[in-house]
Amino acid sequence: MGRVKSAPVVEELLRELAPQVLGVLIRRYGRFDACEDAVQEAMLAAAVQWPGEGVPDSPKGWLITVAVRRLTDQWRSEEARARREQTLAAMTPIETDISEMSGQDDTLTLLFLCCHPALSAPSQIALTLRAVGGLTTAQIAHAFFVPEATMAQRISRAKQRIKATGSEFRLPPEGEREERLRVVLHVLYLIFNEGYTATSGPELASAELTGEAIRLTRAVHRLLPEDGEVTGLLALMLLTDARRPARTTADGGLIPLADQDRGLWDRAAIAAGVELLTSTLSRSPLGPYQLQAAVAAVHDEAPRAEDTDWPQILGLYDLLARLSPGPMVTLNQAIAVAMVHGPAAGLAMLESLDGDTRVSGHHRLEAVRAHLLEMSGDLPAARARYREAARRTTSLPERRYLQARAARLAGD
Repeated sequence: MGRVKSAPVVEELLRELAPQVLGVLIRRYGRFDACEDAVQEAMLAAAVQWPGEGVPDSPKGWLITVAVRRLTDQWRSEEARARREQTLAAMTPIETDISEMSGQDDTLTLLFLCCHPALSAPSQIALTLRAVGGLTTAQIAHAFFVPEATMAQRISRAKQRIKATGSEFRLPPEGEREERLRVVLHVLYLIFNEGYTATSGPELASAELTGEAIRLTRAVHRLLPEDGEVTGLLALMLLTDARRPARTTADGGLIPLADQDRGLWDRAAIAAGVELLTSTLSRSPLGPYQLQAAVAAVHDEAPRAEDTDWPQILGLYDLLARLSPGPMVTLNQAIAVAMVHGPAAGLAMLESLDGDTRVSGHHRLEAVRAHLLEMSGDLPAARARYREAARRTTSLPERRYLQARAARLAGD
């Protein structure tokens, strides 16, 4: 055993190693469920032993050894004991190939498996957080404000669906890899967004989810450092999360970007994000995450809200709308148009979204419309739109904020 480390340090190390160990077992033995159970038992054993006895010289190898022993014990107890023991006996003994098994990082392969295109986006997110992130089912359920039993069923169905597809534990073929990577990045993006602004519940954000999204994206970036969109997504997360300390009041209320105390922003995270963005823009084809990171950088680098370079932001959104059009891009583009050309121009752009079912019932469309109506001086219409936006959102901090805006315009 090596040096004794504190429980939080051990926990962080285990979170980093969990997907690598699970990947090793799935690659070798298959059976997602059984392998995950064995890894969880190994992690529990490490969490109990390592803080007091010290971290072993090869922590990944230790975890693999314990997990394989748990897996072997589990298989021996099943009805097909004789056949399974024959299969295990035919394999190279774990003691002789532990170094080879420990030497490969299967995190990316595991991410590809969890983000299998046969799964729905909610299932991809849940399975990624469980298998790759190492969060418990209870933690994931709490983050998404659903019962633990519901989340357990979602994760179980996802595993069954992967099994039914007959997917092998390997990187996708070269021709599919780029598209599958985009799915992985989208899932990490969704996890971060849910953590940064929860879609429902009493709290505005979940630092656990944003932290996990950043950690996993760092892992992908470590494995694919030359990929421009991987780098762009990591930069976007860092640049956005840097504002987190200034986003809420002491009682958890929402503070909009324009009103935040920029002295509270994490300047180290901003510097790291800008450095990543600068490096990838100079050597990689332009992509949607890079453009969104560039927008975040423009906001972060403005000393005051009134110093924001809105023409540059509008130019970036114009590029993003051509490269990756979508209703949320149009919504943000309309804000930039209003800041550059006036609220009437922004309101006119919003009209194109009224018939778009992807966003027409979303509270943010009404919130943006209310803001632009307020800018234009039409206070009664703005008040009505703020109230409608408050009615539509399921996030309590956002609802309170929107209700307060409406009340202020009413003079209450």
